[in-house]
Amino acid sequence: GDAPYPIFAYAALLPWNYFAGALNRSSTSVVNSAHLITKVYFPRLVIPLAGVLSGLVDFAIAFLVLVGLLIYYQVAPTWAVVLLPGFLLLTMLTALGFGLWLAALNVRYRDINYLIPFLVQVWMYATPVIYGTTLIPERFRFLISLNPMAGVTEGFRWALLGARLGDARPPDMLFAVSIALTLVVLLSGLVFFRNTERTFADLV
Repeated sequence: GDAPYPIFAYAALLPWNYFAGALNRSSTSVVNSAHLITKVYFPRLVIPLAGVLSGLVDFAIAFLVLVGLLIYYQVAPTWAVVLLPGFLLLTMLTALGFGLWLAALNVRYRDINYLIPFLVQVWMYATPVIYGTTLIPERFRFLISLNPMAGVTEGFRWALLGARLGDARPPDMLFAVSIALTLVVLLSGLVFFRNTERTFADLV
């Protein structure tokens, strides 16, 4: 399409940066809160949730940069911009789901702490942030949809740029698979976290 590349890339980098920060904070949150866990009883779920929510201020500031780019390049968002809060919520739930798994595992296996930055780096290259899904051959598109963040990054792009990407229709399959996978990871993460949280005070 004729979308300026800085907007094309930044529209995906915005949710990705929020996700990466939220995942880093939530996955290390329980270990970093050891002093609280051993002294005070409160729902442990609050700890990784706070790690996800605390990045929203930074996201809002970064979003203003995106608005500035849209004004500079004279790009008017499509009607689908009203769906951006939904894609942001999907980003938050994805970060929380994986964060719950990693936070609980990190208590028992501390080496995971060192793997998380590497995992996030590799994950970024597997996500259409600096490139679009149109660069991926059709027969491999389903594989990229197995990455929940692919639906988020493409969703942000579609909501902002729409027809400028050469396709005014949303990437339905990508969204559907991303939402389904996020729900599976989130629900299983909640169960795993709740089942292991009673041991946190002994292990941290």
